[in-house]
Amino acid sequence: MKHARMFAPLALATLLVALLAGGATNAAAAAKRTPQSASSAPSKNAGYRQFTGTVVAIDGSSITVEKGGKAPKQMVFARAASLRSAGDIGKDARVTVYWREEAGHPVAHRVVLKTATSSGSH
Repeated sequence: MKHARMFAPLALATLLVALLAGGATNAAAAAKRTPQSASSAPSKNAGYRQFTGTVVAIDGSSITVEKGGKAPKQMVFARAASLRSAGDIGKDARVTVYWREEAGHPVAHRVVLKTATSSGSH
């Protein structure tokens, strides 16, 4: 019985020390990461979402892409002034759109044309 009364406060003290040391370690690790990530070059597609599908409509100000499958979805993207595209984008082309939400609307910043593969079915 005496051992149990001694063990409980010791276990509690050990737990508190571990929590405090772990919190300090996490804060120090976060402080170490911040300057490193600020100095490193951002990823080519950092902060963008992706949407892959087939172009159903395209004009000077917007691109409409449709994703098929079990849960089909269609999205209309406004074209950013700095829109970059890889390849000739036309109707029925399979593309991946890299986009951000700006002022509540999806805005395409980069469009990549997907090439057809001749590998057949999986």
